[in-house]
Amino acid sequence: AKTRILTVLYNASNNELVRTNTLVKNCIVQIDATPFRQWYKQHYGVEVGKKKAKEGEVEEETKQSKSVQNRLAARNKTRVLDPALAEQFITGRLLACISSRPGQCGRADGYILEGPE
Repeated sequence: AKTRILTVLYNASNNELVRTNTLVKNCIVQIDATPFRQWYKQHYGVEVGKKKAKEGEVEEETKQSKSVQNRLAARNKTRVLDPALAEQFITGRLLACISSRPGQCGRADGYILEGPE
């Protein structure tokens, strides 16, 4: 999903690149979690990154067809979300690693860090 890069957090080669927010290959960046939260809600039907609802509050159900409910139930059988990643979703920012060599065009490809990476 397309998202915004917020800051550069770590670079193995040079601390100066972190201070100046320079994007290079394999640097660790902080990205906005909103598009991933929306995809997760669409794909699994589960709101991720929200605190648990209080006892008095009731979540409203959206109307879904039977086939959509069956599809979401099948996906939820194998769904596992890393606790560290769930914690990042609560803050609204995810850690990612840039896997491409960003250049003049303003595009950077990468992947979300999960687990002990």
